[in-house]
Amino acid sequence: MAATSVTQYVPFIPDNAPFSPEQRAWLNGFLAGMYSAARPAVSAEHLPSLKIAVLYASQSGTAEGLARKVAKELTSKGHVATLLPLEGYTAASLAAERYAVLIASTYGEGDPPDAVQPFYNQLCMEHFPRFESLSFAVLALGDSNYEHFCKFGRELDEKLAALGGFRLCERVDCDVDLDASFAQWKVALHRSIVEITAAPSTTCKPEVVTCVVASSSVQTPSKKTATHTRDNPFLAPIVDKRPLTRDVSTKLTLHLALSIAGSEVSYEAGDACGVIPQNDLRLVEEILHKLKFSPDISVQIPKSGTVSMQVALLDHLQITRLTRKMVSAYATMGRCQHLMDLLTPEQQQNLDAYVWDRGLIDLLYEYPEVVRDPADLVAMLPKLTPRLYSISSSPAAHYGEIHTTVAVVRYRSHNRERGGVCSTMFADRSHADSHLPIYIQPNKKFRLPQDGARPIIMIGPGTGVAPFRGFLHERRALGATGKNWLFFGERSAATDFLYREELESMRKDNFLTRLDLAFSRDQEHKVYVQDKMLEHAPTVWSWLQDGASLYVCGDASRMAKDVDATLHTIVEQQGGMNTDAAQEYVHALKDQHRYHRDVY
Repeated sequence: MAATSVTQYVPFIPDNAPFSPEQRAWLNGFLAGMYSAARPAVSAEHLPSLKIAVLYASQSGTAEGLARKVAKELTSKGHVATLLPLEGYTAASLAAERYAVLIASTYGEGDPPDAVQPFYNQLCMEHFPRFESLSFAVLALGDSNYEHFCKFGRELDEKLAALGGFRLCERVDCDVDLDASFAQWKVALHRSIVEITAAPSTTCKPEVVTCVVASSSVQTPSKKTATHTRDNPFLAPIVDKRPLTRDVSTKLTLHLALSIAGSEVSYEAGDACGVIPQNDLRLVEEILHKLKFSPDISVQIPKSGTVSMQVALLDHLQITRLTRKMVSAYATMGRCQHLMDLLTPEQQQNLDAYVWDRGLIDLLYEYPEVVRDPADLVAMLPKLTPRLYSISSSPAAHYGEIHTTVAVVRYRSHNRERGGVCSTMFADRSHADSHLPIYIQPNKKFRLPQDGARPIIMIGPGTGVAPFRGFLHERRALGATGKNWLFFGERSAATDFLYREELESMRKDNFLTRLDLAFSRDQEHKVYVQDKMLEHAPTVWSWLQDGASLYVCGDASRMAKDVDATLHTIVEQQGGMNTDAAQEYVHALKDQHRYHRDVY
């Protein structure tokens, strides 16, 4: 008997309706629920469905988590969803798909996550075939505080369209606070899929299959759900706070230990600790005074409800940095011509310079009496987002504690002392027994080798040493026999040698097989970690040939690029390879999970 189907359109709120994105997403979800409850029962054995590949490019796990949600929802609606990482996936495999959903994080300087670069390189080959048979949707993830916001997701979307693919829905670019934009994108995606299954004669013809609706259509390993998340953090007491730099140093770096004893918080070496920051009360009070707002006036914060204006500025809203959206909203509200001029495309460089070292308080002084309604201020300001710090402890060696290594950011600009919101909170506004709201951000791409006999090479200047302190303590606690080599760099050995006593002790008893140091200002010419790598190139090559895994942590804009270029040079020189062969060798290290980068 031929399969039959009953199809109904899901009513939805149009994009031009007078609602905010959050309200529109909620209403569309409500209508979808009503539709789902009201539609006639259809036998699971005869439910029309599409085969849809749900693909993700993830560095820290966010994209993977969203992809799992999408795959689960598609499965619940009767489709056959296959969940796959773009790591190891090929462009040819994508060309063979009829329907694909891609969730892509941007990493570093607008790049794909490391392991996804080979896939994207294949996609960009001039001779690659067209994608006329593919219907796709892209969700781009990024952080608008960085210059290349969502760049990889945008380029992936444009490339697939240029190769002939058909967009199921328009790409949405998600900032760190992504719930509303993610929900909006899903509504558009599901709407398009419903239209396709209801009208098989359209350009995008569905591949209708018969399937039994079951969650097993998405093959994913079971895993324990984290009890504490960014929306439900754990209040961890500070049990240790001490400087790692000397008083005469030009900067302050702190060692911070937080207790998780008796909690359900757990982590692995290589993970990051998310901290929910709080703004400086003195700055909040100055803003309120300048605006002539009462601190007790009530305002609405999305997902948090009604709070006082002071609490909103302290705990919920970003006030220390400007974004293009903030400047645009302020300029429109106050009809500020100079700001309007900065927003024109040809003034992008000048706008970047303007927002680089200014915050909300600067706008209030430069263009006073623009904001008169507290609700307008709340609507203009981005959400205060968590800060992530590489964990510098080992769960095996530091039971019941999480350690972080924090460089305190302070600077002066426009006649005002400024600093990083979270790092100055640690330094100036936290003390012994203070409780900080934290959660764990897993970093599955930055793990020690399962085989403890494997050698490891760690490159971590400055606070980039943090995860490697955790690695060393973890390897020692677990009795790992593999050799350990650390490259560490800072300004001066006398003032900035982080964890000096620990590292020198490990080197002395030979647990740390090699410790190579690069203190840039301790000699006439500056020396960096990549210089030390090149100096010991034959040994680096020997360790790699012996199966060593290589790890890099720290600054993405310069250090990580220089280290990567140096690694290619070492492979060329020591391996007797040309440039192409060296690139293939380094790609092979990544494919073998022997080249890991945690850069920011």
